[in-house]
Amino acid sequence: MTKATTRGFFFAGTVFFVILFILLTIHTHTTIAARTHADELSPAVVRGLHVWGHYNCENCHTLLGEGAYYAPDLTQIVKQKGTAYLSQFLLDPSRFYSEERDGRLMPTLGLSASEIEDVLAFLAWVGQIDTNGWPPRPIIVSGVAQRGAPEAPAGDAVGRGREIFQGIGGCVACHSLEPGRKLVGPSLAGVGSRAQQRIAAPDYGGGAHDAAGYLRESILSPNAYLVGREFVTPDGSSFMPSTYAASFTPAQLDDLVAFLLSLREESR
Repeated sequence: MTKATTRGFFFAGTVFFVILFILLTIHTHTTIAARTHADELSPAVVRGLHVWGHYNCENCHTLLGEGAYYAPDLTQIVKQKGTAYLSQFLLDPSRFYSEERDGRLMPTLGLSASEIEDVLAFLAWVGQIDTNGWPPRPIIVSGVAQRGAPEAPAGDAVGRGREIFQGIGGCVACHSLEPGRKLVGPSLAGVGSRAQQRIAAPDYGGGAHDAAGYLRESILSPNAYLVGREFVTPDGSSFMPSTYAASFTPAQLDDLVAFLLSLREESR
């Protein structure tokens, strides 16, 4: 190959890839509106963006990979934790976490009820953006990762359920498997044993007939039976989102229930 031929390949390749880059960039811009659901940019979402900026939330949190890394990524936070819990958390974060106990503390920002409603509308809109699968799993702040889960082969239902609990289900963000350790919701240590006891309780008003049914009901219809008033909103709704019927496949739900049933004895 001569020098002239080499130069020709170089310049032709450069022109080709520059044109390809321009075409891909144009294509990306033509799909942004659909990928971001621009048609759902309601006034509440826009106001929520202003709340997000006014309180400098990006100084600690990331959205779509942008922002600081002191606190969790909030790209999917509404899907993971639900508006019932988040609205109460934003009113008074110290009710749920403390620096002494958890090694972290979000400041009480003094948001009004309307500001909370708007910023949650904004975060819910962000959670619908097509991010090509980012983040690949719930991003949890260090110190809240679950511990004490029984090991199981990844090929069986319990093992698959454990992976869902720790991964795509985001359950680990709200529930610990350590006895007595409360996060957003109660510890699930020993929940497989307690499930049958709940059904036998005189005040049980749900529709389950066995432990597996109770756990399934608790996931799909968290308001069917509330244990105490610690993890509920002032109007009596559970902090747990009621959207898992849409986010879990039947097989995933079966595996998650199998894992929770395996939590028979509280760790010591």
